[in-house]
Amino acid sequence: MLMISINDIPKTEQHTHAHKLLRECLKPYNIGYSENTTIIKNKYGKPSLVENQKIKYNISHADGISACIVTCKECGIDCENVRKFRPNVMKRAFSESETELVLSASEAERDLLFFRLWTLKEAYIKAIGMGLSYPMKKACFTFENNVINSNIQGYKFRQYILHNKKFIVSVAIEL
Repeated sequence: MLMISINDIPKTEQHTHAHKLLRECLKPYNIGYSENTTIIKNKYGKPSLVENQKIKYNISHADGISACIVTCKECGIDCENVRKFRPNVMKRAFSESETELVLSASEAERDLLFFRLWTLKEAYIKAIGMGLSYPMKKACFTFENNVINSNIQGYKFRQYILHNKKFIVSVAIEL
């Protein structure tokens, strides 16, 4: 189950709101979720439910948006509001071809393209449970006619561009 919430809540409440989405996404699995639910984390910090190890989930939030995914396979989700991208982040995380793709885009599309790539990378590294310890340049993405292409094996990717290109949500799910 995937749930996305476009919201205008204070930054201090975004994490709590994302956990409310998780609670809603777990209901169809008959799993009660509260602040008392026991969560364990792997060595990189990826959480899982102690009593329901077969259920996999991930949450994300940014200014104006929260998202959650719950599946029976490893998964990751990232959401961002599209804003001016930071070239230094691109130097650390993007392959040469991805950098070239962003820089060759029209000025009007550069920020969108950067965040499309960034959220895909984030969703993947969250799905594999390594977070930012994974060398992000290794995961490479391109786009062809609304199809996401990647060098990553064993995962499928989906992306949602919302509210007139203001927000992006990317999902990675193990095959």
